[in-house]
Amino acid sequence: MKVLVINGSPHLNGCTDRGLREVEESLRDNGIEVERINVGNKDVRGCIGCQYCRTHGKCVFNDCVNETAPKLKEAAGVLIGSPVYYAGVNGQLHAFLDRLFYSTAGTIDKTMKVGAAVVSSRRAGSTSAFDEINKYFTISAMPIASSTYWNEVHGFTADDVEDDLEGLQTMRNLGRNMAFLLKAIDMAAKVSAVPVQERGAFTSFHTEG
Repeated sequence: MKVLVINGSPHLNGCTDRGLREVEESLRDNGIEVERINVGNKDVRGCIGCQYCRTHGKCVFNDCVNETAPKLKEAAGVLIGSPVYYAGVNGQLHAFLDRLFYSTAGTIDKTMKVGAAVVSSRRAGSTSAFDEINKYFTISAMPIASSTYWNEVHGFTADDVEDDLEGLQTMRNLGRNMAFLLKAIDMAAKVSAVPVQERGAFTSFHTEG
């Protein structure tokens, strides 16, 4: 089984990377393969709502979003990491996730793929960024892996994160819990079909003038 790791930080060896590496090592120790992609240092524009993906099966902007889609399809889980900017995720990552999840809605069934979020901040704003990432999972029928604290590390530099002993402990526990959940879902899927997701209803609320 493989986990796709998405690093949303433009600093490839920064605080977010340090937190993710701790989770990745824990996943590997528990028999899970990992593949890392970095998107925070790439030029990623936001979704323009053109609906091109609905008829063509991919985003109209042929960049790292379309390159990542096949990796998402093959992965059993997704680990997404981001620095905290103004109590939210990095802008490139936000645009990337909007387009990745929307453009693959009709082509990649994400049901029971395990999702996990990791955020890094100097001081505050981490929980709102954490919630922001988790919303991509909860709209996609993806179980969320949790840990023994919110999945965050603190520091201004990667060296600072080394001193966040509880944060690194949280990352290791997250890796173990995610690996366990991946294996449990894989075992369950061998004896029982993955739950069918109803998609027929699409309610738009409006008022008549």
